Amino acid sequence: MAVHEHPQQRAGFHLPSRHRAGPAAVSGASQALAVTSTGARVVAGVRVLIGFVFVWAFLDKAFGWGYATASGKGWVDGGSPTKGFLSGVDAGPLQSTFHSWAGAGWADWLFMLGLLSIGAALMSGVALRFAAVAGTAMMALMWMAEWPPARHGSDGSPSMSSNPLVDYHVLYAAVMIALAVVSAGTVWGLGRVWARLPVVRDHRWML
Repeated sequence: MAVHEHPQQRAGFHLPSRHRAGPAAVSGASQALAVTSTGARVVAGVRVLIGFVFVWAFLDKAFGWGYATASGKGWVDGGSPTKGFLSGVDAGPLQSTFHSWAGAGWADWLFMLGLLSIGAALMSGVALRFAAVAGTAMMALMWMAEWPPARHGSDGSPSMSSNPLVDYHVLYAAVMIALAVVSAGTVWGLGRVWARLPVVRDHRWML
């Protein structure tokens, strides 16, 4: 489609014309709106999927559904959600610290509440700033526990790290921050309702 400019037309900022927009302009605006709407739905879908990752991890560790947590080893059965993972840390400067945290009651509670609250916030589209901060902190701790920069574990075996800096923990954190920045809870979520609550209007950090 060729675009012809009037010889005397100048580039720059123009005030809206009082003439009614032609069919081409209306069609272009409709297409732009459709693209924006589609993009919003895609972002909302990403938000729900990331939230489901956290909620599933909580449920599997709580009830021992036989995936990452064996049947009968769930939190409700007396198992520890942190003991296996943290006691298995074999690299990094915080190795001894994570070993001391493994299986501690406070660590189990914080970990499980973090999984549930972050997942619920993302899936429902509320408190996305909280989810971004808490989720990034959790991902940072898990990144340090796995310590991707290490080529070998403490026993000399290969660490199997695929990237020394950017792994899935970093990607999850980046996605959660992006979701909070673009207010991704307004589509397929309760973001608009949440934002209208008096307590949220008075404390914008709760958005």
